[in-house]
Amino acid sequence: MERTAATQKFTMEMDLHADIKKIVKSYPKNSYLFREGDDVKGIYIIQSGKVQIGKVTPDGRELTLKICGPDQIVGEITVFSEAAKYMLDARAIEPVVCTKIAIEDLEEGLLKNPKLSAAFMKWMGIDQQKTQTKFRDLLLHGKKGALYSTFIRLSNSYGVQQPEGILIDLALTNQELANFCGMTREVVNRMLSELKKEQVISMVNGKMLIHDLSYLKTEINCENCPISFCKID
Repeated sequence: MERTAATQKFTMEMDLHADIKKIVKSYPKNSYLFREGDDVKGIYIIQSGKVQIGKVTPDGRELTLKICGPDQIVGEITVFSEAAKYMLDARAIEPVVCTKIAIEDLEEGLLKNPKLSAAFMKWMGIDQQKTQTKFRDLLLHGKKGALYSTFIRLSNSYGVQQPEGILIDLALTNQELANFCGMTREVVNRMLSELKKEQVISMVNGKMLIHDLSYLKTEINCENCPISFCKID
C-alpha cells in the first residue's frame, strides 16, 4: 500500500528525531490497540498487519471508518488537551506490529521541532479531508454513494491492476462492506447482485474485481478528488 506524501513526510521526520521515545509493540489478531472511552495514550505507526478503525453504535451496529496497513498512522490525535478520550475502536484484523509514541513524547517533539510540527499538521489536515469526503458521499448520494465510494476508495488503497479490471487485494465479507456503509447486509447483498448482473464487479477467490470503475464514478458524480483524499485507510 502506497503511503500518502503527508504520511511519508511525518514518519520520516519522526525517524530523524531519535530523542522521541518509540516503543515497538505487537498485537495478535482481534486484539485492540485501544477502545472507545480509553484515555488517549499516543499514536501508532503500523509496521506490519492491518488495523480496523470503527465503533459500535448504542443499538449494537458496527460501523467501520477505515482500515490501515503498513506505514499508516493510527490514533485519534488530541494533542495538548486534558483528559482526552478515544472515540473509536482500533482492532487488529491481522497480527500487527507497530511503533507506539506516547502522547507526552509526541507533544514534546512537536514543541521542539518546527518541521515535525508542520508535517504533523499537514497529515492531520489530509486525514480530516478524507473523513469529510466520506460523509459528503453518504449525504449527497445515500446508500449508492456509500457503497460505490467505498469501492472507489478500496481500489485506491488496495487495488491491483489486472487485465480484467482492478482486483481489491483485501478479502471482505458482505457484512464487512455493510459496516463501511452503515447499511444492513441484506441491502448490500441486493446492490452487489445488481452490480454483478451489470458486469460492473465480480468475485475472484473471495476478493472483489472491479471491471468498470468509471461506471461507479459516474453514478455518484465523482469529483475526481486527489487520491490522497479518496482512500479507505
